[in-house]
Amino acid sequence: MQPELSSARLPRVPLGRRSAAFLIDFFLVGLTSSIVRGGLAAVLFLLLWLGLRVFFVANNRGQSVGRYAMDIKLVDARSIKIPLLLDLAKREGLLGLVAMLAWSGFVSLSPTSAWAILLMIPLGVDCGFAFADPDARLAFHDRLANTVLLQSRRGYSLDLKVKLLVDKISDRMRK
Repeated sequence: MQPELSSARLPRVPLGRRSAAFLIDFFLVGLTSSIVRGGLAAVLFLLLWLGLRVFFVANNRGQSVGRYAMDIKLVDARSIKIPLLLDLAKREGLLGLVAMLAWSGFVSLSPTSAWAILLMIPLGVDCGFAFADPDARLAFHDRLANTVLLQSRRGYSLDLKVKLLVDKISDRMRK
């Protein structure tokens, strides 16, 4: 199920920005779900993930908090519009499950429980599709729901603001 878009027509998102947006959402949901312990934390993680990445995205022009911070927009590959709720649920259901496993591995990681790193493998496999195909840059969850991430003019431009801050700091250090 390859999207029918040519990469020349639409501004695709660099993988670094895409990863940063994911990490913002990942840590936002993960830290919030850490207020409870045990199996309830996993359920809360999935509910928060679906709330942030399905319902919030559907009502916020294709942007989650992380995507807004990085000027990224999620669209349906066929219509170039916000994906339907069912497509968002398919995409984020899979991604939420592997993200929840990765978060469980992350919080369980210690010198005595190195096995927890194995929980991060499904996320690596899912996102590995994007690294394996440099032209389309589609992860498995994108292919499943037939969605693409595009650069947007609406957002916070966190990456540009951080770069500007770093430039200012380096200029002051030179003086």
